[in-house]
Amino acid sequence: MQIWIIRIAFTLFGAALGFIIGDATGGATGDITGGVIGFFVTIILVGIEFSIPRPLLRDLFACFAGLTFGLIVASLIIYIIRATTSAINPALTGGIVLSCAYAGTMIVYRRRDAFALFSLTTHGIQSKSPTIKVLDTSVIIDGRILDICQTGFIDGVFVIPRFVLNELQHIADSSDLLRRNKGRRGFEILRLMQSNPDIDVEVTEEDFPEVPEVDAKLIHLAQEIGANIITNDFNLNKVAELQGVTVLNINELANSVRPVVVAGEVIQVRVLREGKEPNQGVGYLDDGTMVIVEYGRQYVGQTIDAIVTQTLQTTAGRMIFTRTKTDEMDTDEPEDVRSYSRSWPRKPDGSSSY
Repeated sequence: MQIWIIRIAFTLFGAALGFIIGDATGGATGDITGGVIGFFVTIILVGIEFSIPRPLLRDLFACFAGLTFGLIVASLIIYIIRATTSAINPALTGGIVLSCAYAGTMIVYRRRDAFALFSLTTHGIQSKSPTIKVLDTSVIIDGRILDICQTGFIDGVFVIPRFVLNELQHIADSSDLLRRNKGRRGFEILRLMQSNPDIDVEVTEEDFPEVPEVDAKLIHLAQEIGANIITNDFNLNKVAELQGVTVLNINELANSVRPVVVAGEVIQVRVLREGKEPNQGVGYLDDGTMVIVEYGRQYVGQTIDAIVTQTLQTTAGRMIFTRTKTDEMDTDEPEDVRSYSRSWPRKPDGSSSY
């Protein structure tokens, strides 16, 4: 919203400037003509700025800043040389200007991501803006991060390291069909996030060549820029927390927002398959929670009302144990079981055999 206010203000300023110039240089209608020309010129400039992708605009600004820095350094060097000598060779002057301009441009361009992240971090400290969050490969492939961002529960700047993109590319190029589809899904999720104007996504070139593992690189990057890590990886979660990095785990978030069920509550579940134990049925709730239905084998393929008996929390997730409302124990006596009298055996005449 703020960027559009700046664009509108710039357009009005251009029209006013054109009006003033036209009034000073033109005839009776020069002010109107100048205002119209100024308005359309600023509209064209705003359109060009809007059409340039944000990464390219950032790169152009980095080159311009580096060039300016190099020219300032060259001017200082030439000033010092002129102050100490009576004359300076024009070729030397040109060489100094060219060398400093090139060096300044390349230094700032190559380190543009570090400068950008540093400015974001500094701005966050001063204005308490949302924190920076680094995404790892698992959470990108998972895809739920897109839905969470669209709902507004997580905001701020989402940083995608280049080494994560390289790992995603390696997965997308895999010969295994499942891994290849996961990699392509990850790239599609990133494309949707970048195309959403409400989600701020930045790709950083920061790398740590001395660190071979991607997880370790993520932790180093988060420590360097003061960011949080968003992941689904349990091991990365624990290692990062041990090193003082805040981790947001999507799986933990999903477990936290699942509906709470208590013993005796009636839930609806579709029995999908047989369980491991005899007469058991297995189904799932909409959030993926496994439901074990005692004596539910006969209801496979049906949606039934089940009464919750207990819940069990495991490392893999939550399990709910239930029984059907119409559950009746089978009390038929087995055919191979005979009833025996407790009385003593007697003779035909009724007397005891003992």
